[in-house]
Amino acid sequence: MLSTMRILIVGAMWACVAIGATSAQPAAPTASEAVAPKGPPAGFVAPAEPQPGESNAQRAATQPGNNAPFWRDVRESGAKAGYSSLPGAEQGVLIQEFVQYPGSRFTSAGEAWRQVRNNWIIPYGGSLLVIVALAIAIFYWRKGQLGGHVPDTGRRIERFTPFERAAHWSNAIAFVVLAVSGIVIAFGKFFLLPVMGATLFGWLSYGLKTVHNFAGPLFAVSLLVVIFTFIRDNLPAKGDLHWLRRGGGLLSGHEVPSHRFNAAEKLLFWGGVFLIGLIVVGSGLVLDLLVPGLGDTRGEMQVAHMIHAVGAVLMMAMFLGHIYIGTVGMKGAYGAMRTGYVDEGWAKEHHEWWYEDIKAGKIPAQRSRPDAPPLGSATPQA
Repeated sequence: MLSTMRILIVGAMWACVAIGATSAQPAAPTASEAVAPKGPPAGFVAPAEPQPGESNAQRAATQPGNNAPFWRDVRESGAKAGYSSLPGAEQGVLIQEFVQYPGSRFTSAGEAWRQVRNNWIIPYGGSLLVIVALAIAIFYWRKGQLGGHVPDTGRRIERFTPFERAAHWSNAIAFVVLAVSGIVIAFGKFFLLPVMGATLFGWLSYGLKTVHNFAGPLFAVSLLVVIFTFIRDNLPAKGDLHWLRRGGGLLSGHEVPSHRFNAAEKLLFWGGVFLIGLIVVGSGLVLDLLVPGLGDTRGEMQVAHMIHAVGAVLMMAMFLGHIYIGTVGMKGAYGAMRTGYVDEGWAKEHHEWWYEDIKAGKIPAQRSRPDAPPLGSATPQA
């Protein structure tokens, strides 16, 4: 009897549940109701449109979680200076002033700088470096090493003094450190991040940024030493325009005579070392906060960064050719800066007028090695 009553009670409960579910289902829509689009319910207000006279506190109570009014106030008043206990020119300013960036809505100056960096400097700068590297590779593939047409004599001439080589190598090592670290910081996320992962790449970028900041002042000092050391031999001289018109003899196979430095080397000195080099150094010191009165505001730092990035890319593109000629591109060029000496045959082939001046005694600072015969006193040997 008790079991029968339990079964009847459970059955009644399930029947009530089924009846309630059936009555809760909405009626099937008519054809007109199915076709008509459904709009927002009556009284609905879009989150981004506050009611007139409604405060942020009232808005937070009526629409919790909607932060549109807060960020609207940030954009409207964020560029105004507020209170901050930290020292600095812009410490009380939440965001920068708004500017009109072409092709977009009103945005902050920081966003405009970010778009210039990501849409112009990074893609075009990286493309320039890749194009120059490919052009050098194709040139080496078609031409091979330059020089070697005049036989070596076995007698060597001092081309660079120990001080000149020390100045050059100090500047060259600092430049390579800055170039490698700068390339990783600017372009590393495209070719290293997918391989290394975010954690390892983050530590690598942080370390290289620190190295970059400390190597910059060393490069600046060594650059000034290089400028004052080699400026006299890079002054314009007779025959430079003729050398440029002939392209240095690359097409004819016979190098055009030149002094200690040819016209291309002088252009590299004045354009890459002097002009762009000083621009890169000056903007880099601003970014390092080493120039009093500059770099105190975000706008100054952003302008300095854009100048620094463009100048650095141009400088690297120019010095890729210099590094190529000084290493694998020309026979005997690397030995000249490593040991300071070149063979008489090399000097006569690549810098004939400089060789003739040494031979005539017009350049007393340049001399033959003490253990070699005097210039021109012996028959050249193959």
